[in-house]
Amino acid sequence: MSKKSNYSYVGIAFIILVFGIIFIPKIIDRVSEGDIIRDESRSKDVSTSHSNEKDAKQNKSDLVYLEINGELKKVPAFSFTNQDGITITNEDYIGKVYVVEFFFTTCPTICPIMNRNLVGVQNQFDGLENFGIASFTISPEIDTPEVLKAYAEKYNVTNPNWNFLTGDETEIYKLANEGFNLYTAKDDSVEGGFEHSGNFALIDKEGYIRSRKDDFGNPKIFYNGLISEVEGVDEDGISQEITILKEDISKLLRE
Repeated sequence: MSKKSNYSYVGIAFIILVFGIIFIPKIIDRVSEGDIIRDESRSKDVSTSHSNEKDAKQNKSDLVYLEINGELKKVPAFSFTNQDGITITNEDYIGKVYVVEFFFTTCPTICPIMNRNLVGVQNQFDGLENFGIASFTISPEIDTPEVLKAYAEKYNVTNPNWNFLTGDETEIYKLANEGFNLYTAKDDSVEGGFEHSGNFALIDKEGYIRSRKDDFGNPKIFYNGLISEVEGVDEDGISQEITILKEDISKLLRE
């Protein structure tokens, strides 16, 4: 090997040594200060993102969203007082799957049936903190928190997330008819003085109205609350929907 080659190798080694002495301590300082501790791998970020999206899709059930004018129907903001005198808003139900009904305590016809069915639903999911029920009275002048408290005790309500809600009458009717599209109206000509839907709405953890599809592929939107599982079918041959409501609650709880 020539002396010229030896000098070249010595020169390269000297440059590497100088680089190490000058720059390596600076790199170590930057790492310790957190300047370059961030993962710069774009491919890893994309992979993680795709993985999260895939997991989210796998966790989604086959229940559909109610869509109106191209937008998914979400529960509007509300604020009412429950049977314990506590203000409850829609935000209190975020992260929970819950069932909605509109009723009144002096109802002589369908409300007792609806609430007995809801007690059965409550008992099915006993102990689950992420399940609840919201029962809005359409007779707030009569249904004070004290009256609602007695009503809840009468029906053996044990779920802490089952709120019987009262408040401004105009806001309650607006929430029913526009927010949930569950028909509600005063009518002195009918027994009890009010007309209202006997259906339940099912809400997911993000506040969207969800349901399964009917035989024609359209969202069912609501669940009939007027026929018990024991009855099976009513006198008109309509099948009970409490069983499928329970099934769909379970699906949303797994999402």
